[in-house]
Amino acid sequence: MKVSDFVSEDLAVIRDALNDFQKVQRRMLLAKEENAMKTYADLKDDYVSLKTLLTSLGVNLTEIDKIKE
Repeated sequence: MKVSDFVSEDLAVIRDALNDFQKVQRRMLLAKEENAMKTYADLKDDYVSLKTLLTSLGVNLTEIDKIKE
């Protein structure tokens, strides 16, 4: 395996996690708007996990984190 293979895999993980992070945030905002607090709490677990993963990969979430929890 070449170094470029690892870089491609890392970028794919970051891309997928970013997409999932944005989806979770959208659903959290909808759940909050609809006062669906159980759904919000469930989504928050995914939000925290994805935020932790992306931060550990060096992704700056300042601009895209709409929840900020």
